[in-house]
Amino acid sequence: MDYLTMDDLLNKKEDKTALSLPKDGDLVEGTVIKIGRSEIYLDLDGIKTGVIRGPELQDELDEYTDLKIGDIVSATIIEQENEKGLVELSFRRAGHKKAWQKLQDIMTKNESINVKVLDANAGGLIIQLGKITGFLPTSQLNPDHYPLVESGDKTKIIELLKKFVGQQLPVKIIGLDENEDKLIVSEKELNKGQNISDKYKIGDDIEGEICGLANFGAFVKFDNQEGLVHISEIAWRRLDHPTDILKIGDKIKAQIIGVENGKFSLSMKKLMTDPWKIINDKYKIGDIVEGKILKVNPFGLFVELNPEIHGLAHISEISEEQIGNLTEMFKSGDVQKFKIISLEPDDHRLGLSLKSLKNN
Repeated sequence: MDYLTMDDLLNKKEDKTALSLPKDGDLVEGTVIKIGRSEIYLDLDGIKTGVIRGPELQDELDEYTDLKIGDIVSATIIEQENEKGLVELSFRRAGHKKAWQKLQDIMTKNESINVKVLDANAGGLIIQLGKITGFLPTSQLNPDHYPLVESGDKTKIIELLKKFVGQQLPVKIIGLDENEDKLIVSEKELNKGQNISDKYKIGDDIEGEICGLANFGAFVKFDNQEGLVHISEIAWRRLDHPTDILKIGDKIKAQIIGVENGKFSLSMKKLMTDPWKIINDKYKIGDIVEGKILKVNPFGLFVELNPEIHGLAHISEISEEQIGNLTEMFKSGDVQKFKIISLEPDDHRLGLSLKSLKNN
């Protein structure tokens, strides 16, 4: 087979000023004219012949797995003229370039794609798109996929994330850098296109499921979203921990009290009757009441009068005598009589006294 060399090209009678000679790295199209065991020859516009051989035959996009004579293909120039006077070409580099260009188009159009989960680490999921490897950070997972581990134990987090290995997940591309081979995707970005914040507003009621518990509150998933009920918004009474009354999987109702950057703040107690509004019907200043000590602090005793009403016996109201360590005098669970010395329903405060009771 006779091939056109670069000298042949330059000696052709066509107007040389009209020729735009390709450079190394350029993407060119050619027609398959010969297929060998480990090489493929292309005709490039009838003025050049190119060859693709060895590892450069690898195709990231798997577009050229079943080529035949006459097929038109794209390849990247890696050498304008080799030892045989042929243009050295690469499917591998062309596929890589086209693959990244395709990702750029998907990102620009804000389209969703499916990726396969290959592995997991404490930071998130290692994913694959075609033959390109990327990363799905834990922070970009959907709320119902987020690994909620109270202790923050990395081993437990990885154990939860490993469950996704082998699965296909719909995502959007949020970070792309071909030079650094960096592909970052997000699962929760899919929901932003749904104008979810426009769907809900402050004051709306939702029904959801407890999907996580931490010392500061409870995480609730609803309508493929996640909200946080701060511990102070779970109940009208004081809680040491959300697990005092909640467990994962509980179905609850709550009210939206805040929306910021797609994050929802919720309140369960807003949908409950405030027991402090009717406290004057049951208690009044001067009453002698019986309560269970819930907690002993250096400054006083937290006392439960009933499941919804708690009061405080300040250390100054314990005794006329000087007190050293309250924990040596009282313990949680003790039942004691107290006298109500102050009542502030609007501020949810009830003051108790032991020394006033003794004086009586």
